[in-house]
Amino acid sequence: MGRHVVLVEDEPNITEAIRFLLTRDGWQVDTHADGSDAVEVIYAAKPDLVILDLMLPGKSGLEIIRELRDSAHLPGLPVLMLTARGQLRDREMAEQAGVTRFMTKPFVNNEVLTAVRDLHAQAAISRAETSEQGSVIVDPTAQARQG
Repeated sequence: MGRHVVLVEDEPNITEAIRFLLTRDGWQVDTHADGSDAVEVIYAAKPDLVILDLMLPGKSGLEIIRELRDSAHLPGLPVLMLTARGQLRDREMAEQAGVTRFMTKPFVNNEVLTAVRDLHAQAAISRAETSEQGSVIVDPTAQARQG
């Protein structure tokens, strides 16, 4: 099971703080600061999780999450959205667009770490359930007994 995150954040101090925090916890962290090509970067990286800022140059976090959810490239990809704007309207728009979890800045490092761990665990459980539902158990002796 991977522990790979793509962090799309344009504020260098926040990027470095999150990268340091997650790297110390054993995550591989790819960082990106521009919204205009963030979707392509995420597709290429195939991460286990994305941390996405709401306000980015080039394309907003809402536009990015909508593109990710409209695509079949990474179904069920957990996305933690960070924003300095914590108004209820922003939260509702993010949830409607398909954000998995929403967190306002400034944040406590432990809260980010807990959110990332929780989202990763929930995604692993969801993948396991999907695999179980999609698998068919075949009894190779059933046909011999019927014949």
